[in-house]
Amino acid sequence: MVFGKETETLEFKKSTGELKEAVISVASILNKSGKGEVYFGIKNDGTVLGQQIGDATLRDLSRALSDSLKPQIYPAIDVVSINDKDCVRIAFAGNQPPYYAYGRAYIRVADEDKQMSPDELEAFIIKKHEQMSNWDSAPARIDINGIDDAVLEKYIGRANAAGRLDYQYTDKEDILGRLNLIENGVLNNTSEVMFGKDPGLEIQMAIFATAERLTFNDINRAEGRVLDLVDVAERYIRNAMRYRVVIDGSQISRKEIPEIPHVAIREALLNSFCHKNYRTPQNNEVAIFCNRIEIYNPGTFPTGVSPDDFIKGKGRSIHRNPLLAQIMYYSKDIERFGTGLKRIADACENADVKFEFISDNYGFTVIFYRPSLWTSDNNGRTNENNNTSQDTSQDTSQDTSQDTSQDTSQDTSQDTSQDTSQDTSQKKRIALILAFCTSPRTRNEIQEYFGIANRAYFYRKFLKPLLESGQLRMTLPDKPNSRSQKYVSRHK
Repeated sequence: MVFGKETETLEFKKSTGELKEAVISVASILNKSGKGEVYFGIKNDGTVLGQQIGDATLRDLSRALSDSLKPQIYPAIDVVSINDKDCVRIAFAGNQPPYYAYGRAYIRVADEDKQMSPDELEAFIIKKHEQMSNWDSAPARIDINGIDDAVLEKYIGRANAAGRLDYQYTDKEDILGRLNLIENGVLNNTSEVMFGKDPGLEIQMAIFATAERLTFNDINRAEGRVLDLVDVAERYIRNAMRYRVVIDGSQISRKEIPEIPHVAIREALLNSFCHKNYRTPQNNEVAIFCNRIEIYNPGTFPTGVSPDDFIKGKGRSIHRNPLLAQIMYYSKDIERFGTGLKRIADACENADVKFEFISDNYGFTVIFYRPSLWTSDNNGRTNENNNTSQDTSQDTSQDTSQDTSQDTSQDTSQDTSQDTSQDTSQKKRIALILAFCTSPRTRNEIQEYFGIANRAYFYRKFLKPLLESGQLRMTLPDKPNSRSQKYVSRHK
């Protein structure tokens, strides 16, 4: 019975009498494909003969590979039964080419072993050093079965829609080849972190109570592929940011204006993964403080240039991971020409947000400085006022005393001139508050979301009437003054 045919990664030997030829085959397969198998007891046409196996057979094979193959590998050598005949199988892998058998370098061509010429060996070594210098082109931990077909197919659709790839999805091996993510059956690291089922990437995220790394309000960690982690981190930051809301008086609609432009946040996150030093075990980080947001990636800034060079358009694109950058370019997540920092700077300057780029011996950090607490008058105009630290401790217990002392002085001036024009606007705001509170919200969340800074005004005009009418209810009705108090719409 025929066992099969020899391939670029599979070699047959009639017996251990062909041990030298087998070592040469191991070297040539390693240099071509990085892993393979050799069987003793099978003819090269696949006919199973069987192999006589003595006490020292496996030990002699192991010694021959150790003595005659360099760099050294650690293969699996075992006895297998094929068609009721004993054969010896050597399964091997290595990622330190070129491999030499008896002092000479070989390369696998189809099912034959060919000795490399001096020129071929020189070209092979040059290519190896080019790949080793770029982590993203180095061999991955996984094989093609570790690629998520659905994720890869969705990516091709995005690249098609962006107009940067003009071919449709076929099968993953063909697509990976077209994207230069696989060579001779070996995947590279870019394929794994972009499309792998378990890429092993992480990002750490935290919200600190103050401007220092002392007390956590929240800490989180996420695992996934590059673009998945960008999405997760972006959502985390968005949920932690403050928003100014401008109400359109002509209809029930609102425009949310973030304290830091979303486009700047996403660009910083994309850059942090594109330029990360993936050889270090350190993770990307997002740190949110009361006065700033930091996005950090391990991987120093290129020598000889500064962030300011790129902002001014003087810097040329320098990618630590050029293949990863190319894949992210196809899907239009980034641009080619080193414009990321400039786009961050432009977005922040247009929004009047202070920012800073910090490069040190460990990595690179983008810092967005958060504006002081946004407040708004009833026409939606913004001014800076107050701080949020008092809001948590000033709950319902203070509302009565504040309302009595503040309402008279404030409402007379506000209400006389504004009540008529704001009647309709207030009803719309109430409708929006009820919609916002379909999920339980704290008082601070509601006020910040709708840009209402004056606690007494908010209590008298909105919170108190909604509670008394039963349209809102407390989540802790027995503890009205609790700091954990939240409000939820009864229409939930």
